[in-house]
Amino acid sequence: MLFKQLTQRQTVGSMDYRSVNRWLILAYSLALMTVKAHANLQQQTGDTGHNDAGINGVGFGTGYGNDGDEGFVMINKCCEKFEIRIDSICSQVNKSEYYQPMFTSYGGQHNMPVKYKFVIGLPACGSMQTWPIYHYQGSPDKLVLLEDGKLRHYTNTNEDDENSDYSESFGDDENKPLFYDYGRDQYCIDRAISTSGNHRQVLFANICLAKKELKWTDTSFLMRKILNPIFHVISLIMLLIIAIVYFILPTLRDLVGNIVTTIAVCLMVGQVADLVRIFTEFTSHVSFIVADIILYFSILAAFFWLNSFGYYIWKTFRSRNVFLRVTDARKYCYYSAYAWGTTAFMAAMAVFAHFFLDAETYKKQNVVADQETMGWLGIAIFFAPIACTILVDIFFYVTTLKLINRRNVYGRIQHKLKANFIMFALMLLVLTAGWLFLCLSWLNFEGLFYAQIVVNALQSPLLLYICVLRQKHVTFLLKKSCCYNEPPSTNDWGDEMHYMNCNDY
Repeated sequence: MLFKQLTQRQTVGSMDYRSVNRWLILAYSLALMTVKAHANLQQQTGDTGHNDAGINGVGFGTGYGNDGDEGFVMINKCCEKFEIRIDSICSQVNKSEYYQPMFTSYGGQHNMPVKYKFVIGLPACGSMQTWPIYHYQGSPDKLVLLEDGKLRHYTNTNEDDENSDYSESFGDDENKPLFYDYGRDQYCIDRAISTSGNHRQVLFANICLAKKELKWTDTSFLMRKILNPIFHVISLIMLLIIAIVYFILPTLRDLVGNIVTTIAVCLMVGQVADLVRIFTEFTSHVSFIVADIILYFSILAAFFWLNSFGYYIWKTFRSRNVFLRVTDARKYCYYSAYAWGTTAFMAAMAVFAHFFLDAETYKKQNVVADQETMGWLGIAIFFAPIACTILVDIFFYVTTLKLINRRNVYGRIQHKLKANFIMFALMLLVLTAGWLFLCLSWLNFEGLFYAQIVVNALQSPLLLYICVLRQKHVTFLLKKSCCYNEPPSTNDWGDEMHYMNCNDY
């Protein structure tokens, strides 16, 4: 009986032990399922872009972060999380093609495990320039994400980058570093794909161009940023003086005077448009392509008006019946239709060719401060007619000079025409020299660019001397108008009849 009771107790104890084991196994399984479900929920939340994070080297989803997130490195991404740059445009891609950053330590160790979050958007550069950088195999630029979120940009110092805007940010060539680090607010990075070209997979970054410490003894800084703007302002003042003199004095408002005034106004507009390109810090407020169109349009118009001036003198010397009026409105309208109409037609062709006919590769070669400028095809259409007008003007000069040398007797009108012919020849020489040096300044030689600055600075003083100071009858009329009180002229015969005994050409 006692044995039977002991056996029953052992059987009950064995059953209790088995039940406890079963309950423990069930609890452990439930705990594992709960942990797995929680991990899956976190991953799904990361894929939808809500308060998620990633660790480099692990296949976690990446998302958006705030500055207050502790323990995470913030990375500025140019496009959305589900986008990359395809042919310079942010485009949506599959999850397998998402951009996954790879971090490098300061000691050079790659693929560092770093918790990161993306901050979507371009860098807030303010008044600084933005500069695109492409990193691909064999490129002179190399982009490295450091473990603290900074972007390190390595440059190939063997490249000759003296003339590039980007090299200016590193100071002198002797002190140019091998790399430059950009903080989080100074860059954005993303993956890029090019459907054309040799390099399909690249790493793209848009950085805020670092400003170098300005040195007043630097020749490039003095010429580009100090002397060049000053020369432009002085040129504007002198051209304005020429336009005012020929526009205000009644006896100078004949056909020649109106042409000289129009040329001065065209050159003034060109100086203002060229002045815009000097200060590249204000790229967010100006458009270089508009400034280029205005600059080349004004130069082309000035040469067409100079061509009209040469044609008028050539035709007048060939004519037997020479009769001058103070203002010949009909002739001026004819010349205006020719000069402005031809200029507008050629400008329209150049703009159309730039936007619709010029290749994209050539457009990208003409980029200043990340802005598009006029391509070589448009420049060629603008400047080819200028070369033609110069050749025609040379023909007018040579044939008119032969006609002048054949004459032995000159009247008062012929003397004035000869003075206008000399003024035309000198203006042709000055404007042609300025145009040639402008073309030469596009070559990659600093000396030619400095020479163009000097020639442009001398152009307006020379025109002031040729059109005003050298013309003794103009200085005489200025003295009469400014220093003497006399009633205004009511006749219609020009200054040679107004001051019959005082002319000096």
